[in-house]
Amino acid sequence: MFALHPRLDGDTAFISDWPLCRVLLMNDCAYPWLILVPRRADTVEITDLAPADQAILIAEVARASTALRAQLQPRRINVAALGNMVPQLHVHVIARFESDPAWPRPVWGMAPPRPYPPEELERRLAELRGALA
Repeated sequence: MFALHPRLDGDTAFISDWPLCRVLLMNDCAYPWLILVPRRADTVEITDLAPADQAILIAEVARASTALRAQLQPRRINVAALGNMVPQLHVHVIARFESDPAWPRPVWGMAPPRPYPPEELERRLAELRGALA
């Protein structure tokens, strides 16, 4: 049975459930940062997914990337499945701008996360739910 890793649960806000993935917003207002978590038990690596689910994962990553590009017009979309801190398979989809605090370096470890203020979080979630529908 699928259960979201406690760290992902604590660091994110729920956006939607897609056919394969739970779509989450990283609670860091410095970056428009989605996390896609396949709703499959005991998955650590992409290769732990069945081939059909691997294809769905790639399609959902592309869907998230396309939506962020259309909504925000970033310079780049960064996609990564690292898993060094959280072993549960999850894919980061991050809109990057030359003006962001880490540009052009990776976002990890550059600065402590800046949580969204509650009203801004609700607004961002509503926007993303519309863009990702």
